[in-house]
Amino acid sequence: MFPTRIITKFFALSLLLFATSCAQESVGLQTGDAELTPVDPHQQLFLEERYPSAQSCRTCHPRQYREWSVSPHAYAQLSPVFNAMHGKILQLTNGTLGDFCIRCHTPVGMAIHEPLFGSNLDRHPTSREGLTCIACHRVNQAFGKVSGRRALVEGALTEPVVGPTGSGELQRVIASEDYKVTTESEGTGRRIHNDATRFFQLVEPSFCGACHDVTLPDGFRLEEAFSEYKTSPAAARGESCQDCHMGHTPGVAAGYAQGPAAVVGGIPTRERRASNHMFVGPDYSVVHPGIYPHNPDLQAVATLREWLQFDVDAGWGTDEFEDEVAEDAQFPERWSDPEDRYDGRELLEGQLELLAEATEERRKLLRRGYRLGRIQVDRRTDEAALKFRVEVKNGTDGHNVPTGFTAERIVFLRVEVSDADGNQVFVSGDLDPNGDLRDSHSVYVHNGELPIDEQLFSLQSRFLTRNIRGGEREQVLAVNHSADSLPFVRPETFPSVLTGRPGGARLHRHGIEPGGSRWAPYRVEPEKLQGPSPHQLRVQLIAGMVPVNLVDAIKDVGFDYGMSPREVADKIVEGHLVLWESAVVLNGEGGAATTE
Repeated sequence: MFPTRIITKFFALSLLLFATSCAQESVGLQTGDAELTPVDPHQQLFLEERYPSAQSCRTCHPRQYREWSVSPHAYAQLSPVFNAMHGKILQLTNGTLGDFCIRCHTPVGMAIHEPLFGSNLDRHPTSREGLTCIACHRVNQAFGKVSGRRALVEGALTEPVVGPTGSGELQRVIASEDYKVTTESEGTGRRIHNDATRFFQLVEPSFCGACHDVTLPDGFRLEEAFSEYKTSPAAARGESCQDCHMGHTPGVAAGYAQGPAAVVGGIPTRERRASNHMFVGPDYSVVHPGIYPHNPDLQAVATLREWLQFDVDAGWGTDEFEDEVAEDAQFPERWSDPEDRYDGRELLEGQLELLAEATEERRKLLRRGYRLGRIQVDRRTDEAALKFRVEVKNGTDGHNVPTGFTAERIVFLRVEVSDADGNQVFVSGDLDPNGDLRDSHSVYVHNGELPIDEQLFSLQSRFLTRNIRGGEREQVLAVNHSADSLPFVRPETFPSVLTGRPGGARLHRHGIEPGGSRWAPYRVEPEKLQGPSPHQLRVQLIAGMVPVNLVDAIKDVGFDYGMSPREVADKIVEGHLVLWESAVVLNGEGGAATTE
């Protein structure tokens, strides 16, 4: 799919020079479909007494489980893009990366010393849950900005958890005979926590900042969502991360829903603030719906590997497919019976409905953060070039857009000018055959097969790394290595405290500050405007998850679940969302149009 590219140039003090203090046991790099040692059932039961699964919490917290199951937190470890990116950086750093990235994505997996890289199909089920319930509700210390290095309190389901309000309602439930619960490991009744400790930081922005500000040991500020928030107007008003991201309207501090914290034996507890645990954001799933969202009902029917064999796109389990299937058609053993395929399809339809719901919530959030403002068209004559500007605004005042890992996020304008017959005479923001923008990271642009998009408006930040003989260059992954066979580190020639960053690498940010805006200027030359008038200008503001060129940069370590780079890339592009769209008729008079 992609030609081989050189990603890095030399080994210097840059993004991921962590030394052995960050390293764990052997890295064990493997291809995406290689198998680890399967989890022993006895070990699985033992680990449940140390790190309870979200499935155990689902019994009494079905609403929270449903919201979480389709969240980016629940997808954090399952993502084949993250898994391959983590593996690639491990490879480039000879394992010295250690658990720096993956400890945020599977805190349980790292707590039980799972391999740093391997297929999720062979990880412990609770490890696959990523940021599972106990990743927040079994943290009882205010760690602050620690780049995800937080300790989980071990204990069985009956051991205390932390919460925002304390144990008053929980103790009422324990004392009531209506709920028929027990706090004993071997008691009769439904097992529940014996206490809920009020933990003040759980409702504070600093709790989110422990993972959502990432600073590397050399001082490289990789993610700054929390730092941006701390200096924002929203913080000055006293609004928290939770107010915008756990309320009933994504991206708006508009209050919370009300509802029971738990439903025990069909009986709801008293109503209180019901925080939303869906946490929608720019990420979306590219994996089989039999794997994600998390759903124990599916795992009771088939293994993850068996679900991967179920061909959703071919229509298995639908009348249209089953009525036409040949009698001698071959199917995997688990799905050889048509009734099993019908049952599997019914379960997967529920998964697809939940994914569609999450997509709509993601659209709402992104439309709040990214706004298409005015379109300013200059007055022109038939002999002059067409000049116009498009305004893009940050609709929130809580942090920059994009925020977090901004080098991964692509938000861009697709701008098209057509003549009266519908013929396209100008386009910017279109995709190459791989699904990349025509920027300097496009393989087609790199190879000279397509021209670079000189007028592209993109909010993606870029990694810049220092060259041996001076100067800087853009890289998809800012992991420098030496062109010499012997790696070396050059001492810094100046104190990094003066610049606030290491000298070997930096992040060239292109985002928009809270409440701010940027104008994108465009010019169409007169020779392209010879067609019949009036011309029409069409503008789309589009958001994606990651650029496809990242797939090219990390593909050689393999993608999980047996996915090919082409499959991953197509799923990424399929998830692009058109957030805003506007069309303007260019009648030669100039002036301004607005989309709001």
